[in-house]
Amino acid sequence: MRITKKLIVAGIVSVAATGGAVYATAAYASEAAQPLPAVAPKVTAEQAIGIALKQVPGSWVSELDFDSRGQQADVWELELTKGAERHEVDVDAASGKVTKQQADQDDDDQNDDGDDGDDD
Repeated sequence: MRITKKLIVAGIVSVAATGGAVYATAAYASEAAQPLPAVAPKVTAEQAIGIALKQVPGSWVSELDFDSRGQQADVWELELTKGAERHEVDVDAASGKVTKQQADQDDDDQNDDGDDGDDD
């Protein structure tokens, strides 16, 4: 936002010096740098969270991403945590249907070698 304001200020100063040609170029450049607005999904983030929480009761959402997949259906990708389990749930952004549900044990707090650290 600040960059756009700086370009406009710089453009206004340039208008006084060049008669408007540089201002038009600066304004066009700032508009061209803006990404095209994405089409809003039919299923909102709040709705996707509600759907995922129904799939994994008693969990909480630890991550939420919107994945625009081009030719494939857009999905909300959610990661839920319930105790020591992490669940990945994908919710179709158009229909609200769950397209993927996977549970993984959270290994961050566990040793894979079976050694509990005691030398007894």
